[in-house]
Amino acid sequence: MAEEKLDVVGCGSMVVDLFYRTPRIIRADEKILLRAHTASAAIERTQVGGLVLNHLGWGRILGLKTGIFGKMGDDRNGEFLRDGMDRLGIRHHLTFDGTASAFANIFVDANGDRAIYMARGATGELTPAEVRSRHGAFIRRANLVSTEISQLPIRTVLAILLFARTHSIPTVLDVDVPPSDAIGSLGTRAELERALKLAVWLKPSKAAAREIVTGNGRDTLKMAEAIRARYGNRAVIITEGDKGCSIAARDTSVRVPAFKIKQIDSTGAGDAFLAGIFAGLRLGMPWDKTGRLANAAGAVAVTRLGAFPSGFEVREEILDLYGEAIALPTPRLDSEPREAAIGDSTGEVEKFFDLALAELAALRGGLNIAAISRTVEIIRTALGRGGRVHVTGVGKPEHVARYAASLFCSVGTPATFLHATETLHGSLGQVNPRDIVIAISNSGSTDELLSTASAIREQGAQLIAITGNKDSALAQLADLVIHVPVPNEGGGLGLVPRISVLGEVFVLAGLSVALELAHGLTVEEYSRWHRAGTIGEAARRLAETRTSRRRA
Repeated sequence: MAEEKLDVVGCGSMVVDLFYRTPRIIRADEKILLRAHTASAAIERTQVGGLVLNHLGWGRILGLKTGIFGKMGDDRNGEFLRDGMDRLGIRHHLTFDGTASAFANIFVDANGDRAIYMARGATGELTPAEVRSRHGAFIRRANLVSTEISQLPIRTVLAILLFARTHSIPTVLDVDVPPSDAIGSLGTRAELERALKLAVWLKPSKAAAREIVTGNGRDTLKMAEAIRARYGNRAVIITEGDKGCSIAARDTSVRVPAFKIKQIDSTGAGDAFLAGIFAGLRLGMPWDKTGRLANAAGAVAVTRLGAFPSGFEVREEILDLYGEAIALPTPRLDSEPREAAIGDSTGEVEKFFDLALAELAALRGGLNIAAISRTVEIIRTALGRGGRVHVTGVGKPEHVARYAASLFCSVGTPATFLHATETLHGSLGQVNPRDIVIAISNSGSTDELLSTASAIREQGAQLIAITGNKDSALAQLADLVIHVPVPNEGGGLGLVPRISVLGEVFVLAGLSVALELAHGLTVEEYSRWHRAGTIGEAARRLAETRTSRRRA
């Protein structure tokens, strides 16, 4: 079944906003008491926020089907953000392998003006490679893709814009910070210039616009026209707070005045404004009416504390302020279940198979065959002096270790599975100084396995590491390392051990071939060890055939 299409899919800041009331916004070297009777009451409100998440939330209020993708931490802030998304029915396609979910401290004064201090956390950790490999199928569901110059690395923004262009999906780029703040902290000037050119619709803040094109004074419409002429965007939209907005498009240039309204908190006004732009584009409205709808959404946003809409009741406030009948879609929640962390579409499965084959091909190209040959020598020498082979691992590698021990036995190299945890609780007696232990770990940093590896070395046995990280702690403990690098696991989250496990099995199977040849395994031996099953029957037939040929 085809995946549901979404009006807007966005990627960028998802932030837990912590609001504080202050008599005024202070300057450097000043201090001030917050407006709270007790320390516990200092935080007036904790709310869902973030540039992109806000405009997708307001987009839901205006009836659009919206979704967000990216990276967050597996923490309480992340759970809080996802709950907020679910309340409004925002689809989410997220991975939870970031260091920590983003948060912001927001100080709001008596006039509704504010100062914001942000910690972008996991938002800033999304890489260009993850855009396609983890989220490509979700992005392709979009009729419009939105992203930002605020918290994402600009290289990641470029990957989003390029992926959307490849799939003929128009884009909106919200340039929330001036180039002087973005360059260095988020990327280079060249990367920023390229992003500005790639965006179909461009929405710079007034401060950003002034830096993008100098020499245009304070006239926002002239700035918008100059930016569009420079970068070739379909339209450039600049907000001006209580003065409204200026829009320079291919077929028109227009100023749209703001609505007069009492401001409580200006946080998120531009985000709600952008949602109005999305709705106008979705309905094919002319630019003057689109700007008016966007201004109405921004005006309603400033009448309440916080940037994220609290519920669908504010929709009527926006429509009343807009003042004309408008055929906005009606948002529905009853038939919209919570989005899984990552989709399970056929396209994602096909992509996994392609990635797995590519990763295994890359592994084969860089594999050190000499290390496998040296492993065989070490094992054969140990067996010759009465030693034994043990194979161990923790987690998924534990199952790989069990398989490898069984496989080695079947081709003439007796081996046992060594339970890593049990080794630390008495089973270390299974290992003697003449033995070889093969330890499997993709990261090479699993605590339980490292403790086991240290105990094995103290016992005097030799240690061979099969790991994806040749510089890991496990590799440092080992006498020999077989490097099995697999940078991409595939699948939705990109975290579940899949392709790394295939890589480990791949290498251990190759090692078993070398051990089979070193042992000089005969079909007669093999048939004696396989007394049952299809393989055993086939081995016996082959042995009988060879015996008959020798007699003949």
